Amino acid sequence: MDHPGADGARRIGPYALLGRQSTAGGSEVFAARSDEGLLVTVTVVGPELAADPGFRERFRAAVGAARTLSGAFLVPVVDADADAPVPWLATRFTAGLPLRQAVDRHGPLSEPALRVLADGLARALAALHAAGTVHGEVNPDSVLLTMDGPRITALGMVGATGSPAPSPTDDMFDLGSTVLFAASGGEPDTGALPVSLRDVIGGCLYPEPPDRPTAEQLVDYLRRQDLPALEGSWLPPAVTADMAAATAAVGSVSAGGGGRGPLPPPPEIAAGAGVSRRKLIIALAGGAAVLGGAAAALAFSGDSSPAPGGRAGGPGPTARPTSPSGARSTSASSASPSSTDGPEQIVLAGPDAVKAWSEAGKHAPTCLEASDKVVMVVTAKATSFLDAATGKSVFHPLNTTNMFRTSSFEYRTAYADGVFYLLCDTPSQPGLLAAFDAASGKVKWATNLAAYDPGGPTLVSMYPSNYVAVAGDAVYVCGQVRQKGGKYSAESPTTGYIRAFNAATGKGLWQVKGTDINNVLVPPTGSHLLAASAVPAKKPGRVQMIDAGRKGARGWKVSIPYKSYYFNTGWPLTCYAAGLFLFAGGNGDTLFAVDAATGNEKWHRRFDAKNGDQVKIGTPFSSPDGATVYVPVGSDLAALATADGTIQWVATLDGANDMGGSNQFNASLAMGGKSAQCSADTVFATDGAKTLWAIDAATGRARWRYSDPGQPDVGFMWTVGGDHVFIASHLTMTAIAAHGR
Repeated sequence: MDHPGADGARRIGPYALLGRQSTAGGSEVFAARSDEGLLVTVTVVGPELAADPGFRERFRAAVGAARTLSGAFLVPVVDADADAPVPWLATRFTAGLPLRQAVDRHGPLSEPALRVLADGLARALAALHAAGTVHGEVNPDSVLLTMDGPRITALGMVGATGSPAPSPTDDMFDLGSTVLFAASGGEPDTGALPVSLRDVIGGCLYPEPPDRPTAEQLVDYLRRQDLPALEGSWLPPAVTADMAAATAAVGSVSAGGGGRGPLPPPPEIAAGAGVSRRKLIIALAGGAAVLGGAAAALAFSGDSSPAPGGRAGGPGPTARPTSPSGARSTSASSASPSSTDGPEQIVLAGPDAVKAWSEAGKHAPTCLEASDKVVMVVTAKATSFLDAATGKSVFHPLNTTNMFRTSSFEYRTAYADGVFYLLCDTPSQPGLLAAFDAASGKVKWATNLAAYDPGGPTLVSMYPSNYVAVAGDAVYVCGQVRQKGGKYSAESPTTGYIRAFNAATGKGLWQVKGTDINNVLVPPTGSHLLAASAVPAKKPGRVQMIDAGRKGARGWKVSIPYKSYYFNTGWPLTCYAAGLFLFAGGNGDTLFAVDAATGNEKWHRRFDAKNGDQVKIGTPFSSPDGATVYVPVGSDLAALATADGTIQWVATLDGANDMGGSNQFNASLAMGGKSAQCSADTVFATDGAKTLWAIDAATGRARWRYSDPGQPDVGFMWTVGGDHVFIASHLTMTAIAAHGR
């Protein structure tokens, strides 16, 4: 194709271009979307650079090196084509604003923001240098400001320009120059640096490379200063407003793009005002632009009686789908919420919640987990334990920390049988899986996950962890494998892994990996896990049983023609209840229930939108006893009997979300995560209007609603323990009884 910047062309490789974000070094950077709905950032190489005789080979090698890298402050490469008429590079779409643009528009950053910037860049470079590579082009154009900290981009361009090979000390000089730019607004005046950074950033700018600090030394220097933690957003409101407006522009174009037809010419992503960071989070969490959304009014169809024997996806004696394709059963009867033979929709409305207690802490939580008696609160500084009845500290804090906030991609805590589990770090040892006694707060054991790298003493693969889960006498850690020196392309799916550890001792039991393992569901009981595959574009995915009793041996598998739910890494969009696995198939509009041991289909139910919009099922979840499964679909939440799929009630949201659009359940929008949870008799779910609902599990009617206008723009964090829900908003922890009394 021609260069997009030259004639407004709308596609490059497999991606539809949504909007131009910036230019860098003669190359143009676009927001883009795959046919499966995955948002990416595409850098289109400038014509002069592409014409360089040796560029393509250097670019190919640089992309290969970049694909081996991982880190919280690095934007990963997902695709590239060095042989295309116009070479291009695709990285994971990250909502943010280039540092140069932010400073040019809004002036220098504050001291707290500069510290976050320096720390994030140093951590990113530490990851690069530890992997034996360098960046070489850290500057205000390659640094992206995001809500969770800075990100270094352009990894695939490293070394491709043919300049002399950079060194780690060159990276540190560039880091110093970048932080100085952010502090001074562009003038090379070290006097603009705050006192807390003047010595160390000045050291990065020393003329003699050996005199400059390493990335690890810079991280340690900032940590040892032990200055007060930043409260609230690390960026000024004007910058976050620009970030939100830019992302909203991408979301609006993506939503309007629909399928594979031609898109309107890519718009310039202009800055705007008055859009909160919360709106940005909702837009990126997987709204209509990413997962298709859903209409508010649904009709339901499908068998409500047990299916004959036979594996889902195999032949059967009735007219039900021969695979999870979403076709209607010929014997299906309408069960519309408005019909005489189905439940009426219940519009949620309820009183404001009454708080059981509310306590303020010193640091903002990043992870929460709770039992009926104790709440584990993890921050970037320590791990504390609170009495669930009073909110008062019950044990001495531990020095285990976690910098990464719970999200739809990562969930680093678990609880079972009186033990808390946490993926964490300590000041002396990163990458731990630790177990804590919920009765005493003492460490039962801690396992260094790196010790289980099958590469042995030589670094062969890296195993970043996404989430931890417990079943029976085993605890499982799941994530993705990053192969050092590996070669990847659009046709190369990611490789996932499952590691099993003894829950009593932390001793490694077994591990498996493969491209057929992407998202993993670990049921609370039993020995059968469910893995969803990561698949190349335009090919069907599948769900597959993993037999923990046979050390991770593969079991039955079922193809999923509609696979975009499972293509993205994150908390699985699958569910377990009463011996059944439940997952979406067809066009994303049909829920299938299959026997966990055999894969035989038990029943299926299709969801239709009354107004013709395409329906996409969100993350299903079950009651603690497994008797009921709850299915979020846009603005509706349907309760189904696990035994046969009979609809028990349908609750629906009314009004607008925080962006002014129709309000929807977060569990129907996000690719995963825990946006909905249950106690024994209450369903808890958050929505797009910053509200947490407590819904009577028997009737579908709201017990109460909780809304905190002062919550962080990224939303409050919450978890369920016993008959209470525990909420973290900024530095404040709040408890609310399930019945609101």
